[in-house]
Amino acid sequence: MTVDLRSDTVTKPTPGMLDAMFSAKVGDDVFGEDETVNELEQKAAAIFGMEAGIFCPSGTMTNQIGIKCFTQPLDELITDQTSHVYRYEGGGIAFNSSVSTRLLNGPRGIITAEMIAPEINVINDHYPRTSLVVLENTVNRGGGCCYTLEHIKPIAALCKAKGLKLHLDGARIFNALTSTGDKASDYGRYFDGISVCLSKGLGAPVGSVFLADKETIKYARRVRKVLGGGMRQAGFLAAAGIYALDHHVERLKIDHAHAQILAGELAKCSWVSNILPVETNLVSFDTVEPAAAVLKKLADHGIEALSTAPNRIRFVLHLDVHPDQIEYAVKALEKVDS
Repeated sequence: MTVDLRSDTVTKPTPGMLDAMFSAKVGDDVFGEDETVNELEQKAAAIFGMEAGIFCPSGTMTNQIGIKCFTQPLDELITDQTSHVYRYEGGGIAFNSSVSTRLLNGPRGIITAEMIAPEINVINDHYPRTSLVVLENTVNRGGGCCYTLEHIKPIAALCKAKGLKLHLDGARIFNALTSTGDKASDYGRYFDGISVCLSKGLGAPVGSVFLADKETIKYARRVRKVLGGGMRQAGFLAAAGIYALDHHVERLKIDHAHAQILAGELAKCSWVSNILPVETNLVSFDTVEPAAAVLKKLADHGIEALSTAPNRIRFVLHLDVHPDQIEYAVKALEKVDS
């Protein structure tokens, strides 16, 4: 048996999702004529209390569109130094939007209003204009830790007072909501833009939705076109997203429970030196030996994973990891330990 814990992006569409995809009603989305895409955009916007949305091929694109919509060249955005928009989007902040980045160092990637406030530049020709704050929920490199609405509210209040926009990289936003119990519909009160990924824990094969007000989304469609993200009969993909929102949100708690089981077993292993607190579907842990050596041992026992630092490994639970595979993984970890 092989247990693939590399990422929650490795999932395959379920039979029900495939049925929805094959039966989708489609049209040319660039002309605004794909009714399934339109339905997905409206559905996602309603869930988060936002006015409108735009369907894109990836979360990187929705994040980059959001940054482009909320900044001007020579501006600066504020984010944590571990954030996906900074580390894993190919330098797109500078390339696509011509803005600089002010990096903070929050505990496990969680930044606060108190950290942000002194980093907002005063108006001065020598400084870039601070115009945007970007949060990530959950924080990938923080081991899947979550912002709660109580964390977000003072940041949103600061941004409003200072005239800044607030964007959320919601790569695993439904994992965060499952953990915190917060309501998705409340998010629209605090964020100017939200990127909602459908191809991680929700199990869709492709796509993210960028949510904002109608005027921002109107401009976002132009930016998407320039970035090459205009798709035609995209309803086949959007149907998977609709199915995921209808059927795969509630089951995320299963992934969280599986993560807790593996974290409990790792705590018994002598080759593990530290485990980050597990809040969602990510288990990040430090190893005594170099991570590369441990990954080889894990692979020999049928467990696939990735390293995120020289001595850190990440397990990611998802809908294609079943209870029998968790049982197998627990026994495999015992063998690695021996």
